[in-house]
Amino acid sequence: MTTTQTPTTTEDIPAPVRKPARSLLSALGGQNLSLIGALAVVLALFGTLNDNFLSISNIQVIGEAVTITGLLAIVQTVVIICGGLDISVGSQAGLASVVSAMVFTSAGSNPYLGLLAAIGVGILVGVVNGIAIVYGRVNPTIATLAGLAAYKGVAQLVSGGRAQGYVLNDPFFIFLGRGKIAGVPVMIWILVVVALAVHVMLKYTDIGRNLYAIGGNDTAARLAGININKYLVAVYALIGIVAAVAGILLTARTGSGQPVSGSEGLELKAITAAALGGCALKGGKGGIGGTLLAVALLGALENGLTVEGINTFWQNVAQGALLVAAVVIQQRRSGERAVGLPH
Repeated sequence: MTTTQTPTTTEDIPAPVRKPARSLLSALGGQNLSLIGALAVVLALFGTLNDNFLSISNIQVIGEAVTITGLLAIVQTVVIICGGLDISVGSQAGLASVVSAMVFTSAGSNPYLGLLAAIGVGILVGVVNGIAIVYGRVNPTIATLAGLAAYKGVAQLVSGGRAQGYVLNDPFFIFLGRGKIAGVPVMIWILVVVALAVHVMLKYTDIGRNLYAIGGNDTAARLAGININKYLVAVYALIGIVAAVAGILLTARTGSGQPVSGSEGLELKAITAAALGGCALKGGKGGIGGTLLAVALLGALENGLTVEGINTFWQNVAQGALLVAAVVIQQRRSGERAVGLPH
């Protein structure tokens, strides 16, 4: 007696059930989970050592302190994704800070002219970097290293090497530097808005997909019809704009234009945050979520060391060690052969 079996259809096959917890872990990714774990350890450690470390007021202090670094780390992430690098972001922020304060003072205390002048300068230096790299065929590291020195020199020349202007008698700068919206400092809101905008651009637009393609394989991207030159110049211009915003916030926070103080070393922090956040320094990989977690980790670590009275020189040591650790982890994950060693 022959038994007839009903053909199995796709409707008869049960869909795989994914547990919510597993789905969440998969969405976060191993890199971000590691950062969350490290951040939790840092918070628990310094929270145990100091009762005020986890207070709302200190959390806000950490948030305000990392805003400028966070802005620069976000655009550093973008340029690293497309296979570039910008070591001059700190100097760009310092130059924008000086310009914003000096134009504010000379234009009859008009904050909006100071803001526009700073952003204009940011666009200019960003485009200069982009043109040198794309059309001058200068290596991004060398081009922006030159920019690091040049823009710092220009800021010192126009300011005489001293802080310029005083902006804390103006409501606009007071609002930027010390104001709050819904109990959260304005500076943190600005960081959140920029982070969301860049995240959406990278993940949900053709522009973002093209940037990942350029960093992943520029030859294939060119053959696919992507105008790499245009994209790279635009990315460096974007860096200039966001660095200018960071410079304006630096002016608002300190009360005057700072040619060097407050902006020096920001480039290292931005690169460290991007690398810790999962950016592959050869391009094609990275995201804003990981970068922001790394920024928070660096900010919490720096604040905790300061609260405990540990010498600031050790903060530099810790920052350098974290950057090396991030690059070592990337190399191990990529499976690349160590220099001079067999596979």
